[in-house]
Amino acid sequence: MTQKLVEEFSNRNGYTITEPLQMDVAENVRLSEPRRSPSQSPTGSVETSTKLYAILEAVEDRVEMHDNIGKQRDNWNKLLLNSVNMMTLTAATAAAISAAMPAPSLRACSTLLFTAATGMSLVMSKIQPSQLAEEQRNASRLFKQLQSEIKSMLALQSPTESDVKEMMEKVLALDRAYPLALLGKMIEKFPVKFEPAVWWPRVSNNRRQSRRRKTFMNTERNGWSEELEVEMRAIVQVLKSEDKKDYLRLGNLVLKLNKMLAVSGPLLARIAAASSAFGGSMAMMVAASAGAMAAIVNGFEHGGQVGMVVEMYRNCTGFFALMEETIEATHEKRDYDRREDGEMFEMKVAMKLGRSLSQLRDLARKSMASCLERIEVEEFGSKLF
Repeated sequence: MTQKLVEEFSNRNGYTITEPLQMDVAENVRLSEPRRSPSQSPTGSVETSTKLYAILEAVEDRVEMHDNIGKQRDNWNKLLLNSVNMMTLTAATAAAISAAMPAPSLRACSTLLFTAATGMSLVMSKIQPSQLAEEQRNASRLFKQLQSEIKSMLALQSPTESDVKEMMEKVLALDRAYPLALLGKMIEKFPVKFEPAVWWPRVSNNRRQSRRRKTFMNTERNGWSEELEVEMRAIVQVLKSEDKKDYLRLGNLVLKLNKMLAVSGPLLARIAAASSAFGGSMAMMVAASAGAMAAIVNGFEHGGQVGMVVEMYRNCTGFFALMEETIEATHEKRDYDRREDGEMFEMKVAMKLGRSLSQLRDLARKSMASCLERIEVEEFGSKLF
């Protein structure tokens, strides 16, 4: 099938794909590599394209897998929430009736239902189905971006071995960031500290230092100027001090709220089960009240999809971390030929932040003025979220 795709690509005329607005640290490495034309090494070019088509097939398969599993886990959230709340409310009703008219059968049914609801509530609080579904949605979106990038590379460029290695690193980084399995590899839902999501290959300090030693100064600036470099540094400062800081603060608040709700729901259901087991008019009233409160907490936590909000903040914070790392890694390259074209890079940053070029430059000027006057910029870098 891969060979067939290569032949189709070779015979295709007038095929163009718009390059996606995706930037990351590894992309700067790809831009710095010299391109081999097919006439120079036709066999190597075909082999490299074949490898990229194989990676493309794997990426397309992952897109479908994450889409399917995301829908499945969203259904988990709805079905489990409805089941738990129906059992809890039924048990609370039986407990309330048993408090007014003592009946051993109602008490036994109430105890069994409260016990089952406690177990299911514990499972839901542990795995956070709404957060699991959001993880898969993010993974599907990012794999689609990678899929579009590979297609553009095959259509518009002559890929090299470094491109193949880079694409493989991106696929593996996404696999690590958004695992499909639940047991053993599931992302920790209640970490001690809120951390941004990381779905791109990280560049170690040793690799950065080796790149610096290999680079040399070039008189051609490749669309870069001193003003543009200062502008990009100012944008990074805004993203660090405003956007990323605010999302870290909100992420920590929502994470604490989710922890409290995840403990409260099963605890209230357990109190209701214990009270119902003891029997007696007062105990059954406590069971009915605790059961009603457990239903409210579960409805707020899982119906309101608080776990999904936590994952959304992780993803947004990771987006700003990726922007910062991309800009800083670009500035570290002293050879301008190893950088992406300056005007193209500026346009991509502006589009990522939902701004026009003039708005991006105005934001940079405000940031530089605030540094001189030692005041904070009362404006976020991103206008998208």
